[in-house]
Amino acid sequence: MGRATGSWLSGPQIGPSGGDVDYRGQDLGLPESGPGALAGGWQRTAALLVDWLLAGGLSLLFVPFGSPTLGTTVLGVWFVLGIVAVTFFGFTPGQFALGLRVARVDFGPERTEAEATGKAPFAAVGILRTLGRQVLIVFLVPALINDYNGRAMHDRATGTALVRTR
Repeated sequence: MGRATGSWLSGPQIGPSGGDVDYRGQDLGLPESGPGALAGGWQRTAALLVDWLLAGGLSLLFVPFGSPTLGTTVLGVWFVLGIVAVTFFGFTPGQFALGLRVARVDFGPERTEAEATGKAPFAAVGILRTLGRQVLIVFLVPALINDYNGRAMHDRATGTALVRTR
């Protein structure tokens, strides 16, 4: 599994119950690399930045630059954009640009081989999981707390993960 000690910044590294894994996402039934593999932290951060910039641009259609409510408007546009895009398409514009998508991973190792290799589409996330994910991301702290797979708290709580599409 690589380096098990981590650093003091990485916090406690609690592994999967029931044994050791060779790579991130193995216990979720995901491949080690390529389509369907877990997205890295920098990819997730870059996708969030793209989405945030897009929300900022769209917010300027509703509120003039320099308005005291611009920040709240950006947050609202980003929130709605994330819910609508992930519910209908499985990804936000930023995630699409970086080759990522939100996928359900609550199937565990019992997933079919076709899904695990990315040859079949992942199950739809659905409005309730998307809403729960988005509400938790607004508080930012859940997005900063990661498990041994690199999945953030909002993904663990909703049974989802951000995976690569290419």
